[in-house]
Amino acid sequence: MSIIHLPKKSAFLWTIVTCVFCAFFIVASAPRVEAQTAASTAEQRRLTALIQNVFGFIQSHYVEEVDAEKLYEGAMTGMLNALGDPYSQFLPEREMSDLNQNVIKGNYGGVGLYISKPIAERSDGKPSFVEIASPIEDTPGWRAGLQPGDLITKIGDESTADLTMDDVLARLKGPAGEKVNLTIQRGEKLSFPVTLTREIIEVPTVKSAMIGDIAYLRLITFGNMTAGRAKEAITGFQKTPYKGFILDLRNNYGGLLNSAVDICDLFLQAGTIVSVKSRIPGQNSVYSGSKGKPMVPENIPVVVLINHGSASASEIVAGALKDRGRAYLIGEKSYGKGSVQQVFPLDKSGFKITTARYYTPSDVNIDKIGIPPDREILFPKYSNEDMESLNKLLNSNVIKTFVEEHPHAIPGVSDSFARQLQGEYKLDINLLRRLIRDEQNRTVIVPIYDMEYDVQLQEAVKIIREGVYYQLIRNTKTLRDLQNETEDAQAS
Repeated sequence: MSIIHLPKKSAFLWTIVTCVFCAFFIVASAPRVEAQTAASTAEQRRLTALIQNVFGFIQSHYVEEVDAEKLYEGAMTGMLNALGDPYSQFLPEREMSDLNQNVIKGNYGGVGLYISKPIAERSDGKPSFVEIASPIEDTPGWRAGLQPGDLITKIGDESTADLTMDDVLARLKGPAGEKVNLTIQRGEKLSFPVTLTREIIEVPTVKSAMIGDIAYLRLITFGNMTAGRAKEAITGFQKTPYKGFILDLRNNYGGLLNSAVDICDLFLQAGTIVSVKSRIPGQNSVYSGSKGKPMVPENIPVVVLINHGSASASEIVAGALKDRGRAYLIGEKSYGKGSVQQVFPLDKSGFKITTARYYTPSDVNIDKIGIPPDREILFPKYSNEDMESLNKLLNSNVIKTFVEEHPHAIPGVSDSFARQLQGEYKLDINLLRRLIRDEQNRTVIVPIYDMEYDVQLQEAVKIIREGVYYQLIRNTKTLRDLQNETEDAQAS
C-alpha cells in the first residue's frame, strides 16, 4: 500500500510505494527549489538545450512523422528511470486519470495484489518478473493463497518480464467479474497456474478479536479510518481485562503516515515516533507522540508480528515500538521501504519522485534493509523434492476439485482426503490439511486469526502467557544498536 502524508501547510500528498492500484493522491504544483550554484545552473541550461535540440531534430529529420506526445512520454520515462529508483516514475495520462478516479471512487476493479517490478535488468541475468509484495486481505489474490515473494511470471500467455509496470497494471485491473489467468512461481521449483476473478476492491483496515485473555488487533492497511477503528477495538478489549496485546502488521504494505503516527500514539507516551529528512529544508519534520497516557497501558505486554509483506507505514510503527522499548517483534524481516515520494502534475500527465527518507526514533533509515524481528519465527521450509511434489499437486487441481465436490466436508472427511494425498505426494500432513482448509476458506470471509497453523501467532501467545515478556524486552536492542554492531563486524 502506498504511504501518504498530508503536511499541515501543504497540499502535497506524500507516498511510499508502487502497488497494483495506484493509491489516491491530491497533487499540486511542484515547490521551487533554491538556486543552485552558478556553475551547476549553467550546466543544467546546456543539457536542457541539448535535449530540446534533439527533440526538435527528431521531429524534423526522422524518416517518419513522429508524435510529439510519444517523444515527450519517452523522454520523461527515461529521465525518471535513470534515477535507478523504482519509486520514482513518470505517470502518463491514463495512470494519472486512474489516480483521480481512485480518489473519487475509493475502490477499483482488480485482483487485490500489491506488486513491484525491477526497472533495470537483474544483475544475475534472470528475467525481471513481477513480484507480489503483499496480497490484500479478503480479495481474489488473498483467497487464492498468493504470498509475499511470489513471482507473477505470466499474465495470460505474456511473460511479465517483457511488460512495463503500466502494462501489468492495465492487465490486472479491469471490470469486476472478468477472469485473469496468472502463472505463479514460488521459490526455484514451484510453478503453478492461478485464475483470479476481478472484484471491486475495497481495502479493509482493521480486524480484532480476543484470543482468550489476549487482545489481538490486525491492521490490514493504514487509512483515514484505521486509528479510529483501532480505538474502537481497544475500547472493546477494555470491557474484559486483558493480560497482553498482539499487534499484527504482517502483509500490511502501508498507508497514511499520519495514521501510522496515530497508531503509535495508542501505545507510546510523548517522544519521537518518526522523522522525515530531505535536502529540501521545508520538508524536514519530526512526528512525536502526545503527552497523555496511551490507550494501551504501559504495563500491558505488546508483541508485534511482522513479515516480508510489512512495509512503509507498518515499518514506521514496528520501528517506533521497537526503538522505544515498547514491543517485542516476532516473525520475519520486514520489506525495507523507508523513502517518501511526492506526485506532481504535468498538464494531463505527471510524475512521482522520491523527495525524502524517514528515520526511526534511534535515527535509522531502514530503506532496502528492513527491520529484523527480535525473535525470528519462520514457517516450515520444504526440500526441493517437496517443492516438486507440491508443484505436481497444485497443478493437478485435485484439492480444488475435492472442495467443489465436498463444499461442507466435515473434518474427518477432509482429514481422510489429506492422508490420501500424503500417500500419493509424500508431503507433510499438516501442509496438506492447511491447503485443504485454505481452499475451503476461499469462498468465505477469512478467519480473523489462525491458531492451528500460524506458528508466529502461536509464539506470540506463548511469550505472553508464559510470563517471559519482560525478561525478553529488557534484552532487546534498538535498530541503531543493531546497525552499529553490523558496521563494527564489517570493519573488523
